[in-house]
Amino acid sequence: HIIQTPTPNLQTSIDYYQKLGFTILKNEESCYMSDGQFVLEINPDRKARAGVKLYQKSWKEAAEALGEITALTKTEDGYILGDGTGTWIYLIEGEAPNFDLSNITKGIAGNFMGLSLETTDIRHSKKIWAALGLEQKMGSVEQGWITLIHESGFGLSLMKPLSCPHLFFNPSFTYFNGKDNINIIQNIRNAHIPIVEEITHFNKEGIVDNIIIRDPGGFGFFLFAD
Repeated sequence: HIIQTPTPNLQTSIDYYQKLGFTILKNEESCYMSDGQFVLEINPDRKARAGVKLYQKSWKEAAEALGEITALTKTEDGYILGDGTGTWIYLIEGEAPNFDLSNITKGIAGNFMGLSLETTDIRHSKKIWAALGLEQKMGSVEQGWITLIHESGFGLSLMKPLSCPHLFFNPSFTYFNGKDNINIIQNIRNAHIPIVEEITHFNKEGIVDNIIIRDPGGFGFFLFAD
């Protein structure tokens, strides 16, 4: 899988991610970058949308099953669908770009834990991701949040409406850093990366221990203590 972010200006987005400590893997029509934990495609195409690209030889069987749940758009190389959160899912028939991340240095955002998505219908969103091979590993619909993980390691969390006491941008990267998050936040400030929201809600002393940032294309980052 590859996570895609759109951009109003390719170089502006590249500069943003380099400030976060991402490394360029390949820079042609799109720019592929990584912080050693996942591959990001910065796509300047005006029709590109924030989402996830999933690759396999054929999606025909999965598309037929998904067609019973939601609408799909056929493309030259596969299909596009949504999960009800505004996140686009690209099903691409073919080989995914292959990159060796073993020597890529982790960026200043810390420990990547997958995507976070806020959904108005958690059961519906779960059904779509389950049809793509993601299994529920944590949480419950009754609790208002669930974590789904694919055997490849790709994972995401779904949250029900009104459960998050802070801004929420669909989709968002989630980084959990424990006590180190205070230092992570200072590193973000030192890199002069704009902070969209400083969060004190979870801290009894009113300390900013969680923040939200957002890339030039609108993709969110939750840099949280846990």
